[in-house]
Amino acid sequence: MSMVKEFKEFALKGNVMDLAVGVIIGGAFSTIVNSVVKDLIMPIVGIATGGLDFSNLFIRLGDIPATYKGNPGSYKDLQTAGVAVFGYGSFITATINFIILAFIIFLMVKFINKLRKEPQAAPAEPPPTPEDVLLLREIRDSLKSSQR
Repeated sequence: MSMVKEFKEFALKGNVMDLAVGVIIGGAFSTIVNSVVKDLIMPIVGIATGGLDFSNLFIRLGDIPATYKGNPGSYKDLQTAGVAVFGYGSFITATINFIILAFIIFLMVKFINKLRKEPQAAPAEPPPTPEDVLLLREIRDSLKSSQR
């Protein structure tokens, strides 16, 4: 019974709930980033590289079956047919997704940390001068005035 109680305490801690919310939002955010890369960035990169389609860059490793009726130059068709392909174009796209997502998360964490910083308090007043120091100053001042 103690294991159930221990798990309940763990699951209801604030950090675990924050992590769960973060994972859910991260999953949804990942979909947005994938769309930005696939639908906005990669077409521009394709135009800049002369119409190169990264999603269709691959090296065929296996033989095409005799019953294959798809496009032999299509990565998705070959994958669907079970042909072994080395899809480095998809890897490039996934790497770009990761870099953009990591950069955006970095900016978000930086922004949140900036919000969390407490305003710096004014410097504390110096502690009061001890009485013996005040007495010594009085003696010094009195000696100076008596020497004149």
